[in-house]
Amino acid sequence: MKVDNLTFKGGVHMHGYKELSNQRPITKAKDPSMVYIPLHQHIGAPCECIVAVGDEVKVGQKIGEAKAFVCAPVHSSVSGTVKEITRKLTPTGMMAETVVIENDGLDTLAYESQGKTLENSEPKEIISMVKEAGITGLGGASFPTHVKLSVPEDKKIDFVIINGAECEPYLTADQLSMETMPEKLLLGLALEMKAVNAPKGYVAVETNKPKAIEILRKEAEKHANIEVVSVKAKYPQGDEKRIIDAVVGRQVPSGGLPMDVGCVVSNVSSAIAIYNAVYENKPLYERIVTMTGHGIKEPQNLLVKNGTPLTELIEQAGGFVGNPGKVIMGGPMMGMAQTTLETAAIKGLGGLLILTEEEACTGDTTDCIKCGKCVSVCPVNLEPISIHKLALKERFEEAGSIYHALDCVECGSCSFICPAKRPLVESIRLAKREIRSLKQKS
Repeated sequence: MKVDNLTFKGGVHMHGYKELSNQRPITKAKDPSMVYIPLHQHIGAPCECIVAVGDEVKVGQKIGEAKAFVCAPVHSSVSGTVKEITRKLTPTGMMAETVVIENDGLDTLAYESQGKTLENSEPKEIISMVKEAGITGLGGASFPTHVKLSVPEDKKIDFVIINGAECEPYLTADQLSMETMPEKLLLGLALEMKAVNAPKGYVAVETNKPKAIEILRKEAEKHANIEVVSVKAKYPQGDEKRIIDAVVGRQVPSGGLPMDVGCVVSNVSSAIAIYNAVYENKPLYERIVTMTGHGIKEPQNLLVKNGTPLTELIEQAGGFVGNPGKVIMGGPMMGMAQTTLETAAIKGLGGLLILTEEEACTGDTTDCIKCGKCVSVCPVNLEPISIHKLALKERFEEAGSIYHALDCVECGSCSFICPAKRPLVESIRLAKREIRSLKQKS
């Protein structure tokens, strides 16, 4: 098998613990009796609620309308009755207007296929269908996909890259999606290429997923302009700017976007959702979630309906092993620790990681020993320790103007490698927030 082993400078190697969940088939999660669907599940403006208490809704029916360009509509994941419209906490730590729907168990669909395919869909039509389906970046960023595909006239896109690295430890939803849905994935990529008029498409998969690479390369034989390449298994190989560098050798400039170098990068699950939107007219109301970690009894991948309570997902995965040390939305490097389990699944929930008490204990922080490891692993070539020191002294403007703190992708490689266990990425996040605040005031 052809092995490309493409990569970028920097990054760290770590045990991924993929084996906990990647050997079991994707299982459909049990339908919840009640769903709690937030109307703000994306970067940008929240949706406007278009249902009322007492309304009967169907699966895939729009319940939140996008009233701004950077916004994605929200759809019901069950058929049933709207019981309440209230404000609830989401796994992102944000309060959002939430539609509570009682499931009638009938799964009555609000949509049916319109007979659309790659061949009979026009670029603007594809983008419109993506928007109406409420598709967002499912790799964690939750950026509305129709915005990413709406390329300005002065920009030319040469490549669309599907990010199949899935470099975050523990998570395996993308791996199983690539292995079981290769046709949908590549057609989703082809639809994106058509939408942005890109002549070439790539699927980039880490070398630790040989089965996915083999299956996708066989499927790619049907597509003359799509190539499957392998990228080195290291973290953060899946960062979109790093994967652009590795695959096509282009560097996104400081403060720039992938389209500035002729690229669009999309997540595996997002591309499959685009296929579903065009070929099946299916909105994004469910996704695959990796339930994993040594703190849960039965790690696995579940097909989860939007709005399913996290407690029900944990129960379906066998429950906790003892007392959980930490529950994280996403992976251990860039995920969000949960303060409560009284929340529900959202579009951006790609995984739920349960660490044991021992794993959650990071140890004591000591003084910096000036080893320079944080500098050597930084994929953006920053000086994390310098930004960290300025942040502690509240010299945020210097952290931005001299050390380019805003270029940090918050991957956490610096904190991971630091022998002194300094909270480097946490202080850089603080610095970035304060720098942006200062810019807004000026």
